[in-house]
Amino acid sequence: MKYWLGMTHFPQPNANNRATRIQLGTSALALIKNEDGQRRAKLQTVSTTGGLLQLSRAMEEGDFVEVAFQTLSGPVHGMAEMLQPRKLSDQGCLQAFRFVALEDDDHRNLSFAVNTTTERNFLLGSNQFSKQH
Repeated sequence: MKYWLGMTHFPQPNANNRATRIQLGTSALALIKNEDGQRRAKLQTVSTTGGLLQLSRAMEEGDFVEVAFQTLSGPVHGMAEMLQPRKLSDQGCLQAFRFVALEDDDHRNLSFAVNTTTERNFLLGSNQFSKQH
């Protein structure tokens, strides 16, 4: 388990203002660690408050885990709580998680990745719109 040394962020979901989510498809890999060991997952969606994983088998709702993945702005490693899984056919399941603690650098890397991806997608959409009109 990682030692939490610096300032730690405790992301708080806001029911009135949902965090911006970015879709990652199936190419982003994440490492999930809990007391039973570690496993790999595909990170489908991520925001500054949590994300959605594709797992080969579900984890228990309420399990606390470490989630680690790489972004273009740097690595993100945080503590998370697993939420209720949703079954997929033979591909395993989709399971959401919410971050409960992120170090300063991890929070900065995650925020930068979400914000720059959102801005880039907005600008790409704007460019396509202006080309059509």
